[in-house]
Amino acid sequence: EELRMSKSNNFDVQSTLCVLCGRTDDCPEKYGEKRIYVEYNLTVHYYCLLMSSGIWQRGEEDEGVDGFLITDIRKEVNRAAKLKCNICKKKGASIGCVAPKCKRSYHFPCGLQRECIFQFMEDFRSYCWEHRPVQKFTDKEPRGASQCTICLDLVEHLPVYTVLKSPCCKNAWFHRECLQCQALSAGIFFFRCTVCNNKDKFQKEMLRMGIHIPERDASWELEENAYQDLLHCYQHCDVKRCLCKKGRDYNEPDSKWEIKRCQYCGSRGTHLACSSMKSWEQNWECMECRSIFAKSGKYSKRRKRAMATSEKTNGTTCLLEEPPPKSPRQSSGSPRNFLLQSPKIMCQNLSPCSHLELPASDRMTMSMSPVKSNRNWSLTQKHLREQRREVCNILRELKVQVKTKTTRLNINAENIWSNALKGFRQRNFSPTNTIEVNFSNCKNRSNSSAASKHHFFQLLMLHLQNSSLFEGSSGKNLSLDFQAVKDNLYFEAGKMVAVSLVHGGPSPGFFSKTLFDCLVYGPENVKPALEDVADVDVAQTIQMIKYANSLSSLQSTLQDCCEFLAAAGCLRPVTALCDKNMLVNDILIYHVIKRITLPLESFRQGLKTLGVLEKMQMHPDAFSSIMCHKPERLSAETICDLFTINSSSDVNKLKGADFWMGYLQDVESGESVVTLEDILFFVTGSCYIPSIGFDPEPTIKFLHIRYPIGKRLLNCLELPVTKTYQQFKNKMELTIRNTLRVEKE
Repeated sequence: EELRMSKSNNFDVQSTLCVLCGRTDDCPEKYGEKRIYVEYNLTVHYYCLLMSSGIWQRGEEDEGVDGFLITDIRKEVNRAAKLKCNICKKKGASIGCVAPKCKRSYHFPCGLQRECIFQFMEDFRSYCWEHRPVQKFTDKEPRGASQCTICLDLVEHLPVYTVLKSPCCKNAWFHRECLQCQALSAGIFFFRCTVCNNKDKFQKEMLRMGIHIPERDASWELEENAYQDLLHCYQHCDVKRCLCKKGRDYNEPDSKWEIKRCQYCGSRGTHLACSSMKSWEQNWECMECRSIFAKSGKYSKRRKRAMATSEKTNGTTCLLEEPPPKSPRQSSGSPRNFLLQSPKIMCQNLSPCSHLELPASDRMTMSMSPVKSNRNWSLTQKHLREQRREVCNILRELKVQVKTKTTRLNINAENIWSNALKGFRQRNFSPTNTIEVNFSNCKNRSNSSAASKHHFFQLLMLHLQNSSLFEGSSGKNLSLDFQAVKDNLYFEAGKMVAVSLVHGGPSPGFFSKTLFDCLVYGPENVKPALEDVADVDVAQTIQMIKYANSLSSLQSTLQDCCEFLAAAGCLRPVTALCDKNMLVNDILIYHVIKRITLPLESFRQGLKTLGVLEKMQMHPDAFSSIMCHKPERLSAETICDLFTINSSSDVNKLKGADFWMGYLQDVESGESVVTLEDILFFVTGSCYIPSIGFDPEPTIKFLHIRYPIGKRLLNCLELPVTKTYQQFKNKMELTIRNTLRVEKE
């Protein structure tokens, strides 16, 4: 039964008293929302109800008062009526201290006044003023006062109720009232340390110390159209001579009269034609920004070369284009113009070892003897296969959420990113719906349902891997693209990865170990390595600091790049050569982790779709096998194990199985015009084995038919019974080759 809540002017004073604390105060910040139910002649503060010792939520969320049944509330009121408050000495003390042998009881407002601690988590425990939890203060901690980083007023460093210190930052102190106000405003998703941005450790400590963090979105996110002004893009041509006859404010997308904004400030613009720009992919700087770089003396030839090679990676419209193979992408968030430009130290270019299926962080350890390398490779492959089987079972558990209701995505393969983004953002899209894909530029629609979906997810994961959302060569980390953050593209990318895994698409396979650990264990628990730095200039700077062999050379290096260190927040006094190790670690943490805090959090939120991130955190080793490693190359053994053979005759089954296995071995050894991928595609419509496996599982039937038939809806391969192996091989190759050729045409 749904309750109607109102604050009637006809209520007398007695009716507006909280039935638990007996007060009329209406202060949501201190006592929670004041609930008045006319039907039941009931008024109660929400916090008074939550913290009462003798009541539990026995109903659903829409029953009673947020799950607290009306009858239970009445019983609790009767129980509390017999207990006297140890503070105000009045009856109705419904809250008791949970400390062993402590018999103190009190009202919620009285407890606040007497500085009791109320923990808004788990069992909603309460502690009296004598037994309340306290924060530990060491003798080494500085005494005196510092600024509260919320209100900026002074706060004394004292172990008192009104003062709280951060568990993650040594010099961060807060007023309790300031923290509580911030928690109520930020909610559980945005409440974090104001100094280091730590969330998990900070929230855990604040909950222990009695700060209430509501389980809702931040207040600024709930305000309608709160960010409407930020969505307005600057659209005005500012060049000295505008060539557009329709005026400086005219903007026609996908034409020479489209307005391009300055890549640095974004507050100046030009028509493409007015600045002789041939494509939107070209970068443009306004005169003000160009003059700033010119005066700084950092606008060097090397910078121009770096800009030229990264022209196709900085724009948002070419978000998914692959960068040139021998020009590592510059990170958009790194102040590269402040970096050292010494040709003496170059970053190591590690050759890709895709067949070893090791993440980037592991590939430096592969220089060993051939025998040992082969043995380790075999063990690695065996371990990965076991982990992938575990992931397959986990993903099938998640697929139970998918309903039969369908959502159709209309995709043009040439614009895979924009079409996918549009489809995922459409109003009727739900990750729990069955996804059907229709390629608008595909004439042949037969048997295209399963094949189109497999092909769509394969293209999508490939484009994500090569997009400007990620940086690095093989094992990739998130990059910093402010426009992508503004457009919420990192969230969409995480959502697409999660949907691909559960709906039968391929796994990414390109995450670095560092990125995976940040997602699973939290960025504060991850230590990045030099291999995680994709920006060549930043990597050079770190190497020069790391390999400095004297204090003077180290200080000289730091002097040359002091502007970069200051921008990264890593500028520190260096008095000994060993200080370089801590400095290198600080730079790595800033560049690889802290710099991409916003993209990482957004990407994590997207990965929570369908419960994928939660399963990753529960089974990190298993998911690492598909997130950080490319799928195992198809082999005759893999295909043979994939299919279950069904036959009406044991003789046919035995003979046909021999022909089938022999044919797979011929294909693997190159003695056939078709490939193992062609065979898999002929049967299932997919040229790869999804992480979740196939549904239904692929089967083989030996029948008295002329030619093999691939039934993709059933994942069933019907094979002809032949007298000789050569007849079997000829029929297989003829049918598969002609079928695939027709589909391609």
